[in-house]
Amino acid sequence: MNRAQIPTYERIAIDLANRIYNGELRVGEKIHGRSTLASEYKVSPETIRRAIKILEDVEIVQSTKGSGIMIASREKAFKYISRFSNLASIKELEKQMNKLIAERDQLDDQLYETLRKIMDYSGKLRHTNPLTPIEVEVFPSSRHIGKTISEVKFWQNTGGTVIGIKRKGELIISPGPYASILEGDVLLVIGDEKTYDRVLHFLEEI
Repeated sequence: MNRAQIPTYERIAIDLANRIYNGELRVGEKIHGRSTLASEYKVSPETIRRAIKILEDVEIVQSTKGSGIMIASREKAFKYISRFSNLASIKELEKQMNKLIAERDQLDDQLYETLRKIMDYSGKLRHTNPLTPIEVEVFPSSRHIGKTISEVKFWQNTGGTVIGIKRKGELIISPGPYASILEGDVLLVIGDEKTYDRVLHFLEEI
């Protein structure tokens, strides 16, 4: 049953039945007066009257003039709330969802921070460690497309050595001097700190 379709007075009846079953309200004790319950649940006394009427109808409580509202049966409270067990499940799912959202937000923050560090370190390493490859994409306008690494005298012109090529989702390791340079390739190149600019300028030649 959908929570949104349950009237307020029935939700209050379910809550009171839960409190009786959980022992917060004990059999033989009196429930607070309607005005007190109305204030507690922030509803009108009429809403409370209808909620108590439901509990009376299923014999969970007894109401008599002058004596107030007496709790009559914990077992019947259990039977009554069992009809709405899916509501408890929804509540638990909502809790779980909120917890997962909070955890996801925390993970997103951690991932962002880690990525920022990686990018920061990569930028620094590119200029300090010659064995850290740089990545340069071959654009359609490059005049070197279709030629081999050897033909374009890649090392002589850039000072960089091609150690890999990313092509259509695949990685070619140690392609060698006779590998062709194709449009859309991403060349993995090692060299000194000026290699990146030289390779970029070289591949952009038209």
